[in-house]
Amino acid sequence: MPTITLPTADRRLAPFTTSPPRDLPKATPPFNRIAFAAAHVVADPLADCDPWLDVAIDWDRTIAYRHHLWSLGLGVAEAMDTAQRGMGLDWPASLELIRRSLEAAKDIPGAVIACGAGTDHLAPGPEVTLDDVIAAYEHQVGAVEALGGRVILMASRALARAARGPDDYLRVYDRVLAQVRQPVIIHWLGEMFDPALAGYWGSADHWRAMETCLAMLHANASAIDGIKVSLLDKDKEIAMRRRLPKGVRMYTGDDFNYAELIAGDDQGHSDALLGIFDPIAPAAAAALGSLHRNDLATFHAILSPTVPLSRHVFSAPTRFYKTGVVFLAWLNGHQDHFVMVGGQHSARSLPHLAELFRLADAAGLLRDPDLACARMRALLAIHGVH
Repeated sequence: MPTITLPTADRRLAPFTTSPPRDLPKATPPFNRIAFAAAHVVADPLADCDPWLDVAIDWDRTIAYRHHLWSLGLGVAEAMDTAQRGMGLDWPASLELIRRSLEAAKDIPGAVIACGAGTDHLAPGPEVTLDDVIAAYEHQVGAVEALGGRVILMASRALARAARGPDDYLRVYDRVLAQVRQPVIIHWLGEMFDPALAGYWGSADHWRAMETCLAMLHANASAIDGIKVSLLDKDKEIAMRRRLPKGVRMYTGDDFNYAELIAGDDQGHSDALLGIFDPIAPAAAAALGSLHRNDLATFHAILSPTVPLSRHVFSAPTRFYKTGVVFLAWLNGHQDHFVMVGGQHSARSLPHLAELFRLADAAGLLRDPDLACARMRALLAIHGVH
């Protein structure tokens, strides 16, 4: 197996010998959990634009990655924060991404896709009213539904800024959910993922915020398929899961504790809508296949080595996790470059990426170690490490 010299946390350089990729059991969908991978976008490195200001996407490679996820039996959560929504991907580009992905899904038997609708075309500000937020939600939900898409109702920065308390959240969600064509997935994205969402549901205390969110879920249960909770706190997710209205699913968005939350307990389990399922898709699918066969030991044996990798990818500042997702896609040959929209490939340090390389290898997720080492050496050289 190839050996590469990598930087360490104490500023040294040390040799690292890669391991063979893991031989995963074949995924056999359908699974007994609903599982969405929130998918990344592939930037177009040849576009003559200003990366911090303009959006340039390689549509062919971006859609090809969705085909990869569908081929493993995973659903695609489209135009979410993993696709750099609000961090490089604006609403016009998001809508085009949604359109192209929905069109691609038509050719894949059994392909599952749900699409993010929010208010990100509405800039938060002191002049923005709750009616403005409602109108913004209506605009994006209507646009997704007009394309035949199923909606993931994303958290709103504008609402977080405009709301004066829990009742304002209830008013907005009640109005929007009264109009949807089919049940939606609600997304509660914590402030660790997006600082602009601090205090969502009207309280900085997650437990108090949960009461407001649960009140909204119970009042609108017929319009809601489930809720994705991204708080990186398994105890809060489990507590909320046990209080959901009948028929409303919990989709874990906990990229720290997903294995045990998906496995569940004697009182229930979480389905999945995870950013980490993008880079670990083969392992996630194989694990879900094992769970479907009631082989819990293999399920944990496959997913457990991916948890340290995920915790590193999503380490603080958590909002920069997309850099690790795209880095792994590059190492594994799903794209030819390590360039991101918004210039976000620069959001993580070289030592962070080197440790990510080691953890991906430990999880058996470098599918071609020779290619991964060659690409890592190129990145090291750019940083002056030879």
